[in-house]
Amino acid sequence: MDKWKWYLNRLRAMSLAEVVWRIAQKWEERRERHFAQHPISVSDHVFNPRLTHLTLDPHHLGIAFESSRHTQNSTIHLLGDYDYETYKTRWHAGFQTNNEWPKTFAYDLDYKQNDRIGDARTNWELNRHFQFALLAKNFFFSRDERYLGELAILVDDWTRENPFLMGISWTSVMETAIRAINWMYALAFVKAFGNEDNLVRSLNTGIVNMLDHVERHRSRYSSANNHLIVEAASLAIGGYALGYAPWRETGIAIMTEELSRQNCEDGVNKEMSLHYQMFVMEAYALTAHCITANGDIVPDSWIDYLQRMCTFVSHSSFDATHAMAFGDDDEGKILDLQGGANNSTDHVQQLCSLIVGQRFSPFDHLSETVRCLFAKQAIDHIQALPLYNTGDGKSFPIGGYTFMRSHDQRMLIGIDHAPLGFGAIAAHGHADALSFQLMIDGQSIFADPGTYIYHCDIASRNAFRQTLHHNTVAVEGRDQSEMLGAFIWGRKAHCRLINQQDDGQHWTLTAEHDGYAPIIHCRTFDFNKQERRLTIIDKMSRECHYTVTFVLSKECTVDNSDGCLLIRHGRISCQLQPPSDTTISIDTVELSEHYGTKAPTTAIRFHCHHPQAITTIAIL
Repeated sequence: MDKWKWYLNRLRAMSLAEVVWRIAQKWEERRERHFAQHPISVSDHVFNPRLTHLTLDPHHLGIAFESSRHTQNSTIHLLGDYDYETYKTRWHAGFQTNNEWPKTFAYDLDYKQNDRIGDARTNWELNRHFQFALLAKNFFFSRDERYLGELAILVDDWTRENPFLMGISWTSVMETAIRAINWMYALAFVKAFGNEDNLVRSLNTGIVNMLDHVERHRSRYSSANNHLIVEAASLAIGGYALGYAPWRETGIAIMTEELSRQNCEDGVNKEMSLHYQMFVMEAYALTAHCITANGDIVPDSWIDYLQRMCTFVSHSSFDATHAMAFGDDDEGKILDLQGGANNSTDHVQQLCSLIVGQRFSPFDHLSETVRCLFAKQAIDHIQALPLYNTGDGKSFPIGGYTFMRSHDQRMLIGIDHAPLGFGAIAAHGHADALSFQLMIDGQSIFADPGTYIYHCDIASRNAFRQTLHHNTVAVEGRDQSEMLGAFIWGRKAHCRLINQQDDGQHWTLTAEHDGYAPIIHCRTFDFNKQERRLTIIDKMSRECHYTVTFVLSKECTVDNSDGCLLIRHGRISCQLQPPSDTTISIDTVELSEHYGTKAPTTAIRFHCHHPQAITTIAIL
């Protein structure tokens, strides 16, 4: 019953044109079903006879083959902190269980909310093949044949165990696009060394077949969010690398059109997720680098938007390593030539800085991927530029976020007055209107709960998106917006920024939303930048029972005495003064700092019934 209900809700979110397109896609899938009847490796031969002549030129990807001082990490970070060596060739692993995904035709595979097997997103991370590009890079710069040997073994094993369109690794077109990009960089490093063997032929053939598949099945309509941008990036990069103009032109045209469709003018991505903003920034930066490396001009609109998007990321971060992420965060990336765990915020800011010619990263720790793609002269030039100054903060009224900083820069406050998410389904949004986060000295005090999981354990997926789990107000325990599935919303709360004023000493912002209509929740943030004191005023349009939540980071402790709550995080202390005439509860909830992991933390809740509640937060 739940499955049919999901289909009905999904259908309601589609236009007639989308329904027609999806029917056409089903006919295409029927045509491709012969791959299920006679499984074949993606590297066996080029399936489309019009593309048999395509050969990758390693010098068209813009790799700095002459660079030096490279790291030699040969393991990748897996979501959920699973051990890479244990899962290295377990391509069908369920991860959350001991079961494996069946090698059935990908279009028939039921991978959404399949608790019997696990989370598809966790599996996809392994099958994106960052390790392929990483091993090839290690081989090229070290000349150590062991890296090449391991790469050859993994490629042979994967192509044998994952026939074209068979199994979990073929269920998402975007996943195929990311895999194709990593195969391209892997092949470029191997070919640049002078190899022309079976490994080269396998990689080249697989790339052509994967990109042909992406071109025919790229995302459209309500599914055309960040997936489409990454798919288009693979076509543009592949078009350059393989010398195929139709892919290059299609990819760049789509990416140019999607810039204004998927991003606000002030630099905020409409997914309303900092993570997905950086994900698409990486796609544009990698493609822009490829454009420049081939002597073409990056469209002006790309540079303009990337500059604004970098500005937003800078303001949302205490520094390049501590970012305030609202909405979904699955730690997705496109190319990783460093391996292991690394800071994606700083990496993307470095990459984009080199594209736009403005320094948005301190460059304290140079990204290995950046080192591999850019000449030392370009890196030295950008490092010599002044670092973008975030000052006392900035508001992004179109995108719907405001970031306030104290005069001494110790305190950073992030406020969400944004729409729920992008398009009809708002897939990656959370029910967190008028929520906030607060950092002191780069340490999270009042935190966003995170994401935890996508494609299994729907109860946890919903719990991490619900209003009561965020630093905002829940009326009678209700959610501001209506969850209809893991990535689809029905009724949506609408935010409105009423006013904001910054006189240099105080920054005051007032906004409201209609998620509890006919009750309207209005929230005012009054921040004294000199005294590092934040006052939050919650007003309800009529008397009702509501809960004001403050989720603490898991390192925080709380002491409730003398009518005030003392919160400690190491040497940092702050005081939370509750509203008058309220009931206080200190609850244990879950926090997900990284995708696939969760840990207990504390939530302070004020249970109120008066139309107005005033809360004060001050650093001691």
